[in-house]
Amino acid sequence: MVHYRTQTRIVADVLRAARDSNTAGDGVGISTLIRKGNMSYSRTIKLVGELVGAGLLVEVVEKEDEVRLAPSRYRISKKGVEFLHTYAQFDEFAQMFGLQL
Repeated sequence: MVHYRTQTRIVADVLRAARDSNTAGDGVGISTLIRKGNMSYSRTIKLVGELVGAGLLVEVVEKEDEVRLAPSRYRISKKGVEFLHTYAQFDEFAQMFGLQL
């Protein structure tokens, strides 16, 4: 039986990618989120926009005065870290009852 990811799991995957791949502290690019989130470009762009709007991801801006030549980069926010923590607790709870999220 094939198990598809739920929207909540996809959100968690993208937030984990933003958290775990941000080793330099300057955020991660959209291509990293596409690859680690295992989604198409258009779906990732839409989801990232929703996550920024919800305050779970933050768009990293170098300097507001300069013309932006580099593509956008993203990092997980404190609210996003809290989401992942709560999601992990709920996932563990569900697995105790033999359920998959």
